[in-house]
Amino acid sequence: MLLATFFGSIMSALIKHVGQRIPVFEILFIRQICVLLIISPIIVQTLDTVFKTTAFRLHLMRSFFAAIAMATGFTALVHLPLAEVTAIGFARTLFTTLLAILFLRETVGMRRWSVTIIGFIGVLIIIRPSPNNLNEYAFLALLSSLFVASIVIVLRRLSQIEPAPTIMVYQSLFVTLVMAGPAFYFWINPTWPELVLIMLIGTLMSAMQWLTIQALKFAEAVAVAPIDYFRLLFATALGMLFFSETPTVWTIIGSSVIIASTLYTIRRNAHLKRQNDAA
Repeated sequence: MLLATFFGSIMSALIKHVGQRIPVFEILFIRQICVLLIISPIIVQTLDTVFKTTAFRLHLMRSFFAAIAMATGFTALVHLPLAEVTAIGFARTLFTTLLAILFLRETVGMRRWSVTIIGFIGVLIIIRPSPNNLNEYAFLALLSSLFVASIVIVLRRLSQIEPAPTIMVYQSLFVTLVMAGPAFYFWINPTWPELVLIMLIGTLMSAMQWLTIQALKFAEAVAVAPIDYFRLLFATALGMLFFSETPTVWTIIGSSVIIASTLYTIRRNAHLKRQNDAA
């Protein structure tokens, strides 16, 4: 999981670097082509079953959410400090709690409500919205977190009724198709070094997903989930080294509030799960 967070941070830094000249949609499209090439052996090996589905609408919904999450998140990465975007991204756990209440009818007590509200206060500390301080890219990062949380909710349902290869293939195909139009409209011919970096972004994304799956396969989610917060340390270091970015005091304070509230939510969920299992 630690290696996955490191790869994710490097991928974010590469997106920020390449995105200074190459449009975000083009980066996403080329990256998706790389992902399709990487999973092509799975498609070939399971060609007779991989496209069979009883939940086409859920696949479509998940892919739509993924496309929006990627486009908004990548755009925020290009224009904001790495540490700030990473910190705002942690709000996805808070959004997941809210969406689980609304759409999965999960019961949440006063303590989790309070912690969720405190977590969003941490987000507001980072963004600091005011008539004189409106940062549209910070709101794009927050919107990306919302759609990442939406993906989690849809995936909870999909994972119960569909095999993993089918879920992976449908998202990869749909997102590639969605990105194709905007990519060609905004197309700027990449240089060979830029093309290599975009291909590396796609490879890192696939490696990060595989490492995360392996981590969750061999350890409880409550044990590995907090390690994701090392992403903030990696992002801060990469931002300082390569982009001369220094985190503001507001980013540090807001990040601390978000991380504390999210860790409580994770451990509270684990405690409730143990109680249910015992019952």
